[in-house]
Amino acid sequence: MPKQNLSAAEAARALGISLDTLRRWDRAGKISVERDSANRRVVPASEVERLKGGEPSEQFSARNRFRGVVRAVTVEGLLAQVEIDVTEPARVVAIITRESAEQLGLKPGMSAAGVVKATSVMVER
Repeated sequence: MPKQNLSAAEAARALGISLDTLRRWDRAGKISVERDSANRRVVPASEVERLKGGEPSEQFSARNRFRGVVRAVTVEGLLAQVEIDVTEPARVVAIITRESAEQLGLKPGMSAAGVVKATSVMVER
């Protein structure tokens, strides 16, 4: 039976973020946490799934998927530049159409992935 609640460290690891980031998200209201009897943060598994965006709709190899958090979305004309702080020691920047950015509902602080195909980077949620 899957765990219903995860420790803060387990949740951070599952989300691919640092424990400090999880704490900041808690203070900013970006993640819903509860407290146990010792006043430690516990995160409902459903909240982790919400932030992860569920299972990817397509299967890709692990080497071309970079999960992370949207840092910025800059829209100019028909294009949108999406910056994703990835959990690896890197940042993925993608140029996508404005329509795609709007359809994905991309906002800073939300979970997303940069999917690398040759020299292009696509964005999924």
